Amino acid sequence: MTRFVLCSCMALVAALALAPASAATPDAASPSTNVPQFLAGRLPDESGPLPPDRWSASENVAWKVDVPGLAWSSPIVWDDRVYLTTCINKGKERPPRKGLYLEDVDANKYPKPKDEHEWRVMCYDLNSGEKLWDQLAHAAIPAKPHHIKNTLASETPATDGERIYAYFGNVGLFVYDMDGKPLWAREFEPRSTQYGWGTSISPILHEDRLYIVNDNEEESYVLVLDKVTGEEKMRIDREGEKTNYATPFIWENDQRTELVTSGIGWARSYDLDGNLLWKIKGKSILAIPTPFEYDGLLYLIAGHVLWGENPMYAIRPGASGDISPAKGESANDFVVWSHEKSGPYHPTPIIYDGLLYVLYDRGFMVAFDPKTGEEVYSRKRIPNGRAFTSSPWAYGGKLFCLNEDGVTFVIKAGSDFEVLHKNELAEDDMGMATPVVVGDKRLIRTAKRLYCISPTSVAAKE
Repeated sequence: MTRFVLCSCMALVAALALAPASAATPDAASPSTNVPQFLAGRLPDESGPLPPDRWSASENVAWKVDVPGLAWSSPIVWDDRVYLTTCINKGKERPPRKGLYLEDVDANKYPKPKDEHEWRVMCYDLNSGEKLWDQLAHAAIPAKPHHIKNTLASETPATDGERIYAYFGNVGLFVYDMDGKPLWAREFEPRSTQYGWGTSISPILHEDRLYIVNDNEEESYVLVLDKVTGEEKMRIDREGEKTNYATPFIWENDQRTELVTSGIGWARSYDLDGNLLWKIKGKSILAIPTPFEYDGLLYLIAGHVLWGENPMYAIRPGASGDISPAKGESANDFVVWSHEKSGPYHPTPIIYDGLLYVLYDRGFMVAFDPKTGEEVYSRKRIPNGRAFTSSPWAYGGKLFCLNEDGVTFVIKAGSDFEVLHKNELAEDDMGMATPVVVGDKRLIRTAKRLYCISPTSVAAKE
């Protein structure tokens, strides 16, 4: 029997968000304006210069470079250097397809690639766009297929300022020093994913450890490595969990430090020794947005555009055991509030100036009070927004939402929804990767290029 599902990219959304709280909060701005890992550059320090809120393919573009291959990983930044990954098909590249659509998932829709691919790690100068180094991490015919909107390099790399950690889900982990010298590598056994959609969960760093979540159809697990040597410190079996795309989150709260993972079966929290602290029912058929923290509460969110429930949970510290609300209830001792039908599919929500903004794939936005879960405004359509996969970012009293056409909609922050204007790039600049903000610069990675948006009166450097 043939099954049909609504498909969309398993890109990095997935996923995190919020306030400039602890160092473990991915969106928190670094004092040195570094952006060390996935979604660490969505809420910049607003005390200094900020990027412009208007741009195009040439206006306010400090530089832009063509990027070979295809990938939806976000750039990371450290000390005026930009690090980026990609995967290059040495044969004919199948172009990604925008939007949400019904696909026949049982008719070999996504066959295993037949041509050799190159997985590469690149470094650019933040101020000029000059390529400083380019390393071949791996070359082979891919062992597994991927969704037509996903890529073979959708995982965002991470850095601690001494090493670059480039992770490709069904290939391996490749570690370099900041000048591109290979340090060590670890290959992974390829695992099958649901419908052959591929992988996209990014690695995260905390203190002396690197955390990798690999949720798949065969054997889901969390792998914890010594960040210097690559020695395996721990492997946590995620029993019963299947394919997911949500990057994990380190929650440093006032009681302890937790490793929080989303999931379709259960969202789970572990202590740093790998012991399960608590769990809550996943309810969604896919988990893509990344957990995040704001003002002492943890936010767990998942959803789908057609099937299953779309849960949003606000959780207080100190939980243990199964904390799922009882049937018919939306709160308990540790769940401050929850909604069953409010979670987005791809974009990770953001909290800015005291409001929780949820961007939906089909171009709607809702604002909530993050403390109570009450709606501040209900579903508002972004005119001609079409499809959104990347997560929003914010500064200067504005929200920025990049759609798959490469158009960024600038929305007024606050209790009244208002689209202020939009910024368009080139026609072939499909946008799926979440941009990052570092100082007065914004880096936007598209299907073809990497843009550096910054106040400028001169033509873009190419």
